[in-house]
Amino acid sequence: MRYTLTANIEQGDKLAKNIYASDGRILLNAGIPLTVGLIARLNHMGVQAVFLEDEQLVDVTVEEVVSEKTRRETTSALSETFQYVQGGGELNVKSLNKTIHTLLEEILTNKDILLNLTDIRTEDNALYTHSINVCMMAVLTGYKMGLERLKLQELAIGALLHDIGKILPPRAGEESNHHTWRGFNFLRKNKEISTLSSHIALAHHEQIDGSGEPRGLEEKDIHLLARITAVANYYDNLVSGDHEGNQPMQPFEACEKLLGLTNHHFSYNVVWKFMRTIAFYPTGSQVKLTSGEGGVVVQQHKGLPQRPIVRTFKTFAGQDDDFEITDLDLAEHTTLFIKDSLD
Repeated sequence: MRYTLTANIEQGDKLAKNIYASDGRILLNAGIPLTVGLIARLNHMGVQAVFLEDEQLVDVTVEEVVSEKTRRETTSALSETFQYVQGGGELNVKSLNKTIHTLLEEILTNKDILLNLTDIRTEDNALYTHSINVCMMAVLTGYKMGLERLKLQELAIGALLHDIGKILPPRAGEESNHHTWRGFNFLRKNKEISTLSSHIALAHHEQIDGSGEPRGLEEKDIHLLARITAVANYYDNLVSGDHEGNQPMQPFEACEKLLGLTNHHFSYNVVWKFMRTIAFYPTGSQVKLTSGEGGVVVQQHKGLPQRPIVRTFKTFAGQDDDFEITDLDLAEHTTLFIKDSLD
């Protein structure tokens, strides 16, 4: 299968993965030919990219840190919880604990897999997808920084709920209407949520040079767990298009942006470890090599996020249906680089 922007889908292409609503319902089934009407429906749902079937890539699978089943169940649990809270209910942490435990176990079990954040977002599930992604990236980064299990659990809870303030209405007497304050004030009242997890909701928009929100704290005053979540949150906003530029960045572009802000907005040691968790060129994405060849990323190298295996297709003059397939391991072809992403 290959990953492609919705804008590049052609009539007759087939989805390689189901598309789900936030409550777990299937919105579009994998395997059905996409018509003009179904493509329009994808656009209407806000789906920016999808996985498509490709007969030259039938052996290509995306290694996932969190299984599709667990991601779907977590999305559904978050949706149910957030809707209840939005309606004025209290946060039932016990109902989330099983989901959080499963999520954390899968992340730590698959800790050596590079994150392919090529998730299929809809407007309906965007907040929940973002929350899960930030949680995964934060926990993997925290693990690589040597955090113990208890701290990773606090990090997972805080990162998963870091944006809960966005669904809460402003209340009179709060220090600020910023969603970080709303989230913090809501979470800290819950005895099942640690002060540290609540602090993540408050400080995930702080920047180490003091230019962040809501309090303008400097690095020494921002807890490590909040600094980790800040990097994960910023990265996911970049690749989803939820930022000032409003256009989704490719993962390698987002990583370059992060590096440029290191030691200004984000801690160097956090960004350095974070970079070891992300696939710069996700499996299934289309790329162009410095040799001029186009290809598709078919496999990742653990520990080498910038050097995946790329499948190229060499056609012969006058024989469009006859081509040579070559898998180039960029860890071995050390003078060959990815020049650009074609997605």
